[in-house]
Amino acid sequence: MINIENITQLRRRTLGLTIVLTAAAMAFGQEKQQISGKVLDSQKNPIPYASVTFKNKTVKENAALFSDATLTDDKGHYTLNLVPGSYEITIEAIDFKKTVITKNISGASSLENFTLENETTVTNTKTKDIEGVTLTAATKPYKIELDKRTYDVNQDIISKGGNLQDVLSNVPSISVDTDGTVSMRGSSNVKFLINGKPSALLGIDDGANALQSIPADQIDRIEVITNPSSKFEASGTAGILNIILKKDKKLGLNGSVTGTLGYLPQTNLNASINLRKGNLTWFLNGGGGYRESKNTNRTNAYFTNPTTDSPTLEQHQESITESQGRNYNASTGFVYDFSDRTSVNASGTVRTFDNNSNGNVNYNYLYFDSTSLDRLRTTNGKNNNLAFQGDFGLDHKFDDKGQNIALSLSLQRNRSFNDTDIEQTSNNSFDLENIINQETINKSIIGKADYELPIGEKSKFEAGYRLDVNNNDYNNDVRQKLADDTAFGFLPKYTYDATYKEVFNAFYAQFKSKLGNLGYQIGLRNEYSNVNIDYLSLEGTAVNTTKNYNNLFPSVFLSYDLGKDNQLLVNYSKRIDRPRSFFMIPNPNYNDNQNIFDGNINLNPSYVDSYELGYSISKKKLTINPTLYYKHQKDDVKMVVYNRTEFVNPNDDPNNPNYDPINANPNGEKQTVFHTMPVNLGSNDRYGLEINFNWDATKWLRFLGNIDFYGYNTKGSFYDPQYVNNPLPFNGSGFSTRTRLTSTFKIDKTFNFQLQGFYRGAENTKSSDRKDMYAVNFGASKTVLKGSGTITFNIQDIFNTRTMRSTSYGDGFSRDSYMQWQPRQFALSFTYRFKQGEKIEQPKKKKDVNSNDQGGDDMPPM
Repeated sequence: MINIENITQLRRRTLGLTIVLTAAAMAFGQEKQQISGKVLDSQKNPIPYASVTFKNKTVKENAALFSDATLTDDKGHYTLNLVPGSYEITIEAIDFKKTVITKNISGASSLENFTLENETTVTNTKTKDIEGVTLTAATKPYKIELDKRTYDVNQDIISKGGNLQDVLSNVPSISVDTDGTVSMRGSSNVKFLINGKPSALLGIDDGANALQSIPADQIDRIEVITNPSSKFEASGTAGILNIILKKDKKLGLNGSVTGTLGYLPQTNLNASINLRKGNLTWFLNGGGGYRESKNTNRTNAYFTNPTTDSPTLEQHQESITESQGRNYNASTGFVYDFSDRTSVNASGTVRTFDNNSNGNVNYNYLYFDSTSLDRLRTTNGKNNNLAFQGDFGLDHKFDDKGQNIALSLSLQRNRSFNDTDIEQTSNNSFDLENIINQETINKSIIGKADYELPIGEKSKFEAGYRLDVNNNDYNNDVRQKLADDTAFGFLPKYTYDATYKEVFNAFYAQFKSKLGNLGYQIGLRNEYSNVNIDYLSLEGTAVNTTKNYNNLFPSVFLSYDLGKDNQLLVNYSKRIDRPRSFFMIPNPNYNDNQNIFDGNINLNPSYVDSYELGYSISKKKLTINPTLYYKHQKDDVKMVVYNRTEFVNPNDDPNNPNYDPINANPNGEKQTVFHTMPVNLGSNDRYGLEINFNWDATKWLRFLGNIDFYGYNTKGSFYDPQYVNNPLPFNGSGFSTRTRLTSTFKIDKTFNFQLQGFYRGAENTKSSDRKDMYAVNFGASKTVLKGSGTITFNIQDIFNTRTMRSTSYGDGFSRDSYMQWQPRQFALSFTYRFKQGEKIEQPKKKKDVNSNDQGGDDMPPM
């Protein structure tokens, strides 16, 4: 039976749809007309960067298809193209009241001027500014995404006024040892990027000095990528840390200035200026600082089989080094939009770091015949580091469907110079003096091309090429004067020139799509590396080694939507750990003649297969992301320690090429020397459960937490260079944990404070035991000057407990070590912001497989 009511409803819907389609057809059938006008204040002065929005009222449904918006230029003018019809026009500008009018547009015309009235008070506007700079539940400090985890540095009160090393100490999944070594899930093989690229700003070996020279105030966010896709460089078996520097998104002139005072004495002043006008965006960042530090090291070594050739029973050492560092940096650049589809960018950065250090090392030796010896080494060092970097890029969109190409070129140079003067006395009598000069120059060229091609609504193909050329030149001079010498003489074994050059070419391709609730991405990367090492010491040792590696690195990412904001994630990738150039230079270091670091030119890359199974759920007040992970590493590189009994005067050693049997003293003084050397040991397995979460417990209390329960299993053997037929086992397994919890308390809209605690459990292997470590930090922030200023105070390591303690075991000895890189410190900072114009909000992207927002290299969703 026919339902009359249903027929009536169908007719009404058909009639409505016909009207809409007819209006749309009429609108599309008419060509767009150019509309122009001007926005003025009550005094007839132009208002720059005002927002003018035209909302089409002719077509009730899908009005957005016929609506448009624009901004006035610096003279208050605006121009845009619209189809004829009736429009609701909204005009807005900072410090002015919003105006809404309705007007019929029939053809090209110049509209009458729009006049805006001033706000009654500026205080109302500033109140909104205050809400924008305080911590609120609407903005999460740690964002969990499908492909990475992003840490918002702007909400980190504890590291305010500090540097990159302080920021990394607060990032979930990241650990920073007391010597500045950065680890991700317990592995120190972390690849650093700045804005998606390797950078000369981080120095040649990514040491603590480089981390301390980048101000926290210039960092916008940290991207933690534990399992990168094929689009990224394959180096870094632990993962990638992408440091995104600040870029303002507001029109007009904007900027900020931050000053810091602290103790141990530190001062910092950093400023940033951004200008966005028309098609040009320009920025200038710069600043400098002074910082003192105090480093304490203690070791106690115990020997089990002392003999007349190796008489030491115990050796105790305490080293205290105080240093004063100064750093200055400046960067400037621009982005110019030739059109809506093509833009170019260029930037330049210079950074310099100077450090003076003074240290005393006290040794106490107890011999098996009950005699003892006291020795003092006094060290005065100077270090200068100067880095330049120039970046150039071209971005072009072929169409409005997402097909685009990005080209970039980076030129980098870093020079590091160290001058060290060491004096040693034994029982208050002059023993020897060393003068050490070390210079390292790194030059790098990085070229990239990345292409993206959307296929349909849910698929995308990506491909690219990358060329890296790295050249490191090492120049090392070590001179020594003994008590009975009248002049300095070179130590031939430790005086050398070396060149390390690496060139690698990389190609990648990956495809991603979505089938129902299942999203997937598969990728493959090929990297061909050529390494050449040229080494020549003064004693005549010459080494020229060439190594070539060609490897494929696949990656697979899967995601399954279990519900709204509820996903299951699975991924796999293969990565490589290329030895640092410094590790492969023979005899690279002689700062302490009783603790020597030896390079190993026979080091080979190690490879890791990485698996992750994760679950992500995000609610209004709680975001939680538990992840099971497993990493299997082959040819794992570890630092091994062994000891030798050596002559204090190398010329007394018959094995020395410069041995003079006439003048040598075969009964000369001997000492026990510890050597540390990187070697390929065997395999290393790491597995665990990591839980990251944000929880807005109340309107005034928020928690940010990270818990990592992990196990480890190391298998391998170390062949002592002196006893190659007696392999020493380097096995170890166990279970440990790392955890960090940050609590943010919101007192009111202008005042917040944070408490943070972290704990790292002990780890044990056959050759070493590392003790646990913990610390507590505090920070407070107060907004002043009606939102234009912020005062921040923080204390690092409140209870002075952040120390690294370990015990190493070797053939016939054990050695206890203690290190504190920096004692408790505090800082007071003030930030002042000046601004014009308003922020340009980027359009929200669809939550599908094509979503991308990386800041640096793209990392597509799984």
